[in-house]
Amino acid sequence: MPADQPTILASSAGFRPGDRTKYAFDAVVRHAFDLSGVSDHRPRMCHIGTAGGDQRAFNALVSEAGHALGVDVVHLNLFPMPPVDDIAGLLVQSDVVWVGGGSVANLLAVWDVHGMGPMLADAWRSGVVLAGVSAGSVCWHVGGTTDSYGPELRPVTNGLGFLPYSNGVHYDSEPRRRPLFQRLIAEGVLPDGYATDDGVGLVYRGTELFEAVTAIAGKGAYAVRREAEGVVEERIEPRVLPDAD
Repeated sequence: MPADQPTILASSAGFRPGDRTKYAFDAVVRHAFDLSGVSDHRPRMCHIGTAGGDQRAFNALVSEAGHALGVDVVHLNLFPMPPVDDIAGLLVQSDVVWVGGGSVANLLAVWDVHGMGPMLADAWRSGVVLAGVSAGSVCWHVGGTTDSYGPELRPVTNGLGFLPYSNGVHYDSEPRRRPLFQRLIAEGVLPDGYATDDGVGLVYRGTELFEAVTAIAGKGAYAVRREAEGVVEERIEPRVLPDAD
């Protein structure tokens, strides 16, 4: 059963230390499967690790975490070549597409070469939940802030734009993110947008923000918009997920 409307879960969350495995899916990742509505088969995740260079060792840890939860994980590696001829079919057969963190600039460049944007858009419209962390959050938006080019944060403005907003990630854990995100919106480099503390995800139904959720109590999400008097930031209180840490 696909999601009942196009759904994106954009987050600064994803994995936590596992009990018997190195990593486990945190409550935000698990919520992506709730959003998908899957009930008649084992949940299927397509993990895309382009932003981290398609590291096979990390892929194995994601598969291990999925197996522990009863999730079937396939990996869409684009290095050195895609594993299938029919990438679109692989995406649309998934319940959740999870995009990992790393370099959002490199991710967008490689995706463009392979024509990933239209295929991901088709999967989204068909009810596959698009989700991810960090680079895997910014990519669905118009843009955001990134350290893809070096330690000094810079704007990225060529996101897929499925969501007509900017996106700020790691808002509470990387001190330079917040002021730059606000300045870029104030200057009109980025459109109004939403940001997440670590552990928090943004649930979009269609292109509208539906709610914020969190795997860690006390964390926040934020709406940041440009107004005549400057930038206004408003906290959005996330719903603490039932199986949060």
